[in-house]
Amino acid sequence: MDSYHIPVLLNQSIEGLSINPNGIYVDCTFGGGGHSKVILDKLDKGKLVVFDQDVDAIANMPDDDRLVKVQGNFRYLRNYLRYNNIDKVDGVLADLGVSSHHFDDKERGFSFRFDADLDMRMNQLADLTAKKVLNEYSVDELKFIFKNYGELKSGGRIAGFVDRFRKKKEIKTIADFKELLEPILPPKGQSKVLAQAFQALRIEVNQEMEALKDMLLQTADVISKGGRLVVITYHSLEDRLVKNFIKKGMFIGEPEKDIYGNFTVPFSVINRKVIVPDSKEIEKNSRARSAKLRIAVKN
Repeated sequence: MDSYHIPVLLNQSIEGLSINPNGIYVDCTFGGGGHSKVILDKLDKGKLVVFDQDVDAIANMPDDDRLVKVQGNFRYLRNYLRYNNIDKVDGVLADLGVSSHHFDDKERGFSFRFDADLDMRMNQLADLTAKKVLNEYSVDELKFIFKNYGELKSGGRIAGFVDRFRKKKEIKTIADFKELLEPILPPKGQSKVLAQAFQALRIEVNQEMEALKDMLLQTADVISKGGRLVVITYHSLEDRLVKNFIKKGMFIGEPEKDIYGNFTVPFSVINRKVIVPDSKEIEKNSRARSAKLRIAVKN
């Protein structure tokens, strides 16, 4: 399993779960199974519920009586737990990174290193692809995606380039997308702009922000008192949502206070300072460099 994906912040995230050998845990993103493997090693009579949308990841899951396999999006966490007769769990782990397998499989269209169809679906049964987004979304919708999900100041210009290009011919491949981006790619740092543009499309195709919000809100219901929430993020959009939810129990605004000026939140922070990979881990796995780990305990 380890060759499929190198797990990020492995020891720190497993330690953060504070595993009870007889407890029930959830791995929201099985991927290559690196985190799941270590959780299973620490379980005795406990259970591990593993989620993944990708048929490739499902096929990679081991046969283990303690493992409950779910081919689905973690945004339906509560429903899938109920379906498996599970009311409460002792911990939820979510490694929000795209697996190395996705980036390295050129046919999936996640990486600008290859030329392929503009796909980017984590769930290959879903209808929405990056090609559909680029060819069918309005200019305003594209501008929103590139500015907000890609954090690109040039989001408006990119939306305009997309619109002009698709009026001449359909945008089908990664090469097409890179061609229309050429006018705004700087002489230095082209990879960063491309990465941000691809990130924006991927987030939209997979509805990643909405799925993350849905999952986080449900953890407040499904995690038992004293249980742990452990989340690894890879960009500021995700990290902001996770940080605000753990601190306030919501994503924007402030929670309502009682007459004494106090407010109740579902979780308490375990690590006041965000946990990041050290230089040794980054040297071993360059994709870990942007990772941030936050750990909370259910009140």
